[in-house]
Amino acid sequence: MMSSSPARVFAALNAVRPPDQASPVVGRAVVIGGSVAGLLAARVLSDYAQSVVIIDRDDPQVTGERPGVPQGTQLHALLPGGLLQLEHLFPGFREQALARGAVGAPPAARRNYLDGRLKVVVPDDADSLAGTRPLLEGLIRQRVLRLPNVKTVTARATGLVFDGAVTTGVRCDAGGAPGVESGDLVVDAMGRSSRLSEWLAQAGWDRPVMRRMTVNLNYATALFQRRETDPDATIVLALHTPKMSSDVAGAAFFAVEDGRWMAMMAGYGDNRPGRTADDFVRRLRDQFPPEFGEVAGNEMLGDVRTYRHADSRRRDFHRLKRFPAGLVSVGDAVASFNPVYGQGMTAAALHAACLSTYLRSGPDLGVPARRFFALQKVVVDVAWSMSTSADLALPHVDGPYPRGYRLSSWVSGQIVAATVTHVPTARRFNEVVSMREHPRSLATPGVLLGALRANRRAR
Repeated sequence: MMSSSPARVFAALNAVRPPDQASPVVGRAVVIGGSVAGLLAARVLSDYAQSVVIIDRDDPQVTGERPGVPQGTQLHALLPGGLLQLEHLFPGFREQALARGAVGAPPAARRNYLDGRLKVVVPDDADSLAGTRPLLEGLIRQRVLRLPNVKTVTARATGLVFDGAVTTGVRCDAGGAPGVESGDLVVDAMGRSSRLSEWLAQAGWDRPVMRRMTVNLNYATALFQRRETDPDATIVLALHTPKMSSDVAGAAFFAVEDGRWMAMMAGYGDNRPGRTADDFVRRLRDQFPPEFGEVAGNEMLGDVRTYRHADSRRRDFHRLKRFPAGLVSVGDAVASFNPVYGQGMTAAALHAACLSTYLRSGPDLGVPARRFFALQKVVVDVAWSMSTSADLALPHVDGPYPRGYRLSSWVSGQIVAATVTHVPTARRFNEVVSMREHPRSLATPGVLLGALRANRRAR
């Protein structure tokens, strides 16, 4: 597959399904971290390993907010591409989520504003789903922990065990009692603050180069009472492009479980939107379309919760010349992006598809997993290019700018503008931003000409 173009590899990863029957190529697998990326990796490993153990600091039986997910109280988007992946891994996931209170978000129930202008609806777009992070993650966890060959250990991972050039286990501390969880394959799913690089360096291995793009994003989320049982719009987004003179870059509100609205605002640099209830409500009313003011007119439930995202970052494991066998990394431990674009859960699901593709090939676990990292690079490149190219347009971000940035920025600006009025352009754009299609599908003369004509008609 890796001789194919990145676009074909990405399409193949989107089409990955679990095998019809388990086909173990791994004896025992160990996953470090029990968040979404770790759980999805464990789900895939359950098809290819005789047993899987998840090491996590949080008790897996705890429901609701988890201490290990500091941004868990913020609004999270599950892109249509991510929902499709979850449905592949957990048949009936959407219906189960709806039964627990998640709210359906078909195309007609999603509204998207750009600089105050309502975008056209793409009627045949894929469905999405609205719900809080604890609801969606809790359902994933429950489905994974029901698998007969998956178990959890509540402990803190403290290092790796090597036998020569092969990773053979994870050192951990369970309430002061040190131990080792041995495995034939170890998966790092420790998130943005993963300690894998330090562990590799301590053992004499190279550490991956980490690339950063400083974005200095501040965002805030609040819950409001929802009177409507079945609202017309369940997901509403409003984005301000940098040319708009606004201290708030964007806002969104979702209908979520338990009869609530979850609303979010984001700003950059010194702009810290909505730190108090009064400020949050005022900005929703004054700076966004009327629906936002209507939501803000309901009773606020609890306090405004804030979070700061300093930078997007990626660790380039695929570039390492020396890397131990029996070890891979997934999720935010590899790359985490500006959360405004909602790529996190969908990227984690596609990393799981990379792991499935790699294990299905019957790899030699005694050599480094370079084929896995090559597959994963395709997914990371897609999400990284989309989020960082948008971030580079922000006035406070000063690069690094890729070659040809000025031209590519002009082209993407034309395409984004055309999504307001032109259904074919909006359809193609939505497929890309929801991570169902590779960005190269936008880089065609036909797409650009259609966008230019639509923009000329709109003027």
